[in-house]
Amino acid sequence: MLIVTTNDVPGHRVVRTLGLVRGITVRSRNVISDALGGLQSMLGGRVEVYVKLAETSRAEAYQELVEQAQAMGANAVIAMRYESNEIMDGVTEVLAYGTAAVVEAA
Repeated sequence: MLIVTTNDVPGHRVVRTLGLVRGITVRSRNVISDALGGLQSMLGGRVEVYVKLAETSRAEAYQELVEQAQAMGANAVIAMRYESNEIMDGVTEVLAYGTAAVVEAA
């Protein structure tokens, strides 16, 4: 599966677009990560527990995107993007989306 954030695929020709694909996850922080994150933020620098939470969320949304594209018969996703929104305090939605396509080498 070829995933690109661009609107075209260098070295490839888009044979067919199959439509919008997306993957979504909703994650919440927990008491332990909030305590560790609060301590890390007081010390300054990278807040590792929140980085891990964000990366896990993106990975889940990405995997769902890939599975949906494959189920549609795509071998590529074009113009892939991430978006996130806070649903409520401590609960965040992460969305991965793009256009499923069939591409071939040019």
